[in-house]
Amino acid sequence: MKESKLCKNVKENVIQCLACNHYCVLNLNEFGKCGVRQNLDGKLYALNYGKLCALNIDPIEKKPLFHFLPGTLSLSLASEGCNFSCANCQNWSISQGPKINKEIKGEIVSINRILEIAQKNKTLSISYTYTEPTVFVDFAFDLMKKAKKMGLKNVWVSNGFMSIETLEMISSYLDAINVDLKSFSEKFYEEICNARLKPVLENLKKIKQRGIWLEITTLIIPTLNDSEEEMKKISEFIKSELGPEVPLHITQFSPSLSWKLKNLEETTEKTLVNLYKTAKEVGLKYVYTGNIPGLDSENTLCPKCGNLLVERFGYIIKRFDKAGFCPKCNYRIEGLFN
Repeated sequence: MKESKLCKNVKENVIQCLACNHYCVLNLNEFGKCGVRQNLDGKLYALNYGKLCALNIDPIEKKPLFHFLPGTLSLSLASEGCNFSCANCQNWSISQGPKINKEIKGEIVSINRILEIAQKNKTLSISYTYTEPTVFVDFAFDLMKKAKKMGLKNVWVSNGFMSIETLEMISSYLDAINVDLKSFSEKFYEEICNARLKPVLENLKKIKQRGIWLEITTLIIPTLNDSEEEMKKISEFIKSELGPEVPLHITQFSPSLSWKLKNLEETTEKTLVNLYKTAKEVGLKYVYTGNIPGLDSENTLCPKCGNLLVERFGYIIKRFDKAGFCPKCNYRIEGLFN
């Protein structure tokens, strides 16, 4: 564990954590909502510092990022904990583990060792993923600084609920992020995630303003956020507030992987395809379906002429672009396609 700088004193032995938008005020020995940040002796500690529950090499498409170094590998890591408690969570054993088991599991891995693994495997990026990187931001930040010096890109996969203090701290070192926009309903965020929507929307705008490459994912959950009306609201927000070039991934929900929503049905292919059409009709340039390999909606088409630029089947991709340009009409695809 390590003392965190992302905090401020409220009064003697009472601390406010500044890592995320919960802004937890902690008395002695109290934990934040994440289950991994604690007030010990009047100081805030990140109990999961450097303690990794996952360290894998993934295709960058798994994040999912389709417009950022496509076809490359990313060294992906996580520590236990999460500032949300989403009923639909598919990684709940590690995101909710510290709250359920009152224990933080994992193995201590040094920053230098992580960088050695990245170099050995010739990954172009490091991804902070699987759980919410905001709750292990102290370690992530220390790693991001060193990774940047080595020429590695830093990628976050996040729920977007980080504080402005966290966002300002990491912005200079963060190259790309995929944010889960779980719904466009405050009620959904309150009842399903134990969080709030508005800070996520504000952070999405701030991320875009800072020039960090942004992609968005919405997991489509039957009866909860699968209406065309809601998809239209999400798409209109992206188009008007972020830009039509921001990719949107709409993905299939699987109840068997869910923490608490095992009674729901799996999202149908028909639903995903219909919502894909809704988002495209609003005017988004890049909309993708996920978790159902083989659909044409996994592919990247030129927004100008419709030419096939990147063909995908799961994590297998074929590129037909020319260094990020359409070979037919010379349109430049938004993103990093080097």
